[in-house]
Amino acid sequence: MRFLSSFKYRFGVLFAFIGLAAAGLVYAQLEGTDRGVAPLASSGDFEVFGVEVDSRGKNAFEARQKGWEEAQRKAWKMLYARTQGGETAGLSDSALNNIVSAIVVEEEQIGPTRYIARLGVMFDRARTGQILGVGGRRLRSPPLLVLPIMWSGGSPQVFENRTEWQKAWARFRAGDSAIDYVRAYGSDSESLVLTAGQAERRNRQWWRTILDQFGAADVIIPIVRMEYEYPGGPVTGRFSARYGPDNKYIDSFALKTKSSEGIPAMLDQAIVRLDKIYSSALSRGVLRTDKSLIIEDDAFDLEALEREIEAELASESGANAATTSGDNGAGVESAAPVTSVGLATTVTVQFDTPDVGAVSRGESAVRSVPGVSSASTSSLALGGVSVMSVSFTGNLADLASALRARGWQVQQGAGALRISRPGAASSQDTDSGSDEQDQ
Repeated sequence: MRFLSSFKYRFGVLFAFIGLAAAGLVYAQLEGTDRGVAPLASSGDFEVFGVEVDSRGKNAFEARQKGWEEAQRKAWKMLYARTQGGETAGLSDSALNNIVSAIVVEEEQIGPTRYIARLGVMFDRARTGQILGVGGRRLRSPPLLVLPIMWSGGSPQVFENRTEWQKAWARFRAGDSAIDYVRAYGSDSESLVLTAGQAERRNRQWWRTILDQFGAADVIIPIVRMEYEYPGGPVTGRFSARYGPDNKYIDSFALKTKSSEGIPAMLDQAIVRLDKIYSSALSRGVLRTDKSLIIEDDAFDLEALEREIEAELASESGANAATTSGDNGAGVESAAPVTSVGLATTVTVQFDTPDVGAVSRGESAVRSVPGVSSASTSSLALGGVSVMSVSFTGNLADLASALRARGWQVQQGAGALRISRPGAASSQDTDSGSDEQDQ
């Protein structure tokens, strides 16, 4: 009996230990401490990285200070050449101190009188933009959730383990990108929801739930397949850019590194190329939000709203005509711009869409402009900024003038416009600069 009691006791302790271990595994799976890396905070500042300096001083502090000042001067010339396409005489150190917002240390070696480092310099967008003549506001995509899938050893992974692909996306600085990336990192239940299998699901209701959880309008799926020739030897990465709940293909390419030690640098280079692919797809209207991901209100009367908008525009036009005819000066011409005669061109127009009604109001208002043959939303982001594809007979300046004549505030960019109503709150209208600079 004593033996039996001892056996039951040890057996119970063993089962209790197994139960605690299983609970610990479930907790670790949800906790996700070893699953991902938190992404870097990407501000809207101008960023220049890879600035190498080698300076000397009376002591380590002075050598480092001279190195940072040298990095600011080099970074400014690099930024100027990148944005303006030429050389600059440079700015004084005091002027650079006023526009530099941060110094990022990538690598550094500090000696008693010598400082060797590779640094990154971040310039404040508002102040630097005034010097470069670049507007403080930028055209960006709706928020897009990143689902980075890495195939290695015959199996796909996202957050099941802490992969080099997820690390690369976490350290990518997207401040200057046209894509608004939403980057998860596998914490808590994210590792259970964002899996490689999710990319093959077509259920829109399930996708809406996930995107709503992360505050995103759609999803992009960058995929890499790693091919190792032998352990520690050359590695080939085959990358493809996909997007949307249907996992649509955009483009692909391949990169190769001589050894496994070069994998992080190869992945960083690949993300830069993928960012260009997604940005190009956005400007061409290929990367557009899937309308099936937007929950529409069945009680919303779209046709009635369009009739109301057309009546309002007609009354405004009548009031403007009456004001013009009431002037005593004869021969006063109308301020309406003359549309240039020519072939129809496609123009990208970004506009605020806080609700469903704002989408139809914006489209109807743009369609009423003379010369516009079609205007349809190509990328929808309720509660944010949507993208409209407009077919217009004339040039970009003519369309901008016509919209200003109808009371819109217009910011003109390279082949695109950003429009908003005066006094309307917008997340992108809080930056410095005014529309008058574009006139």
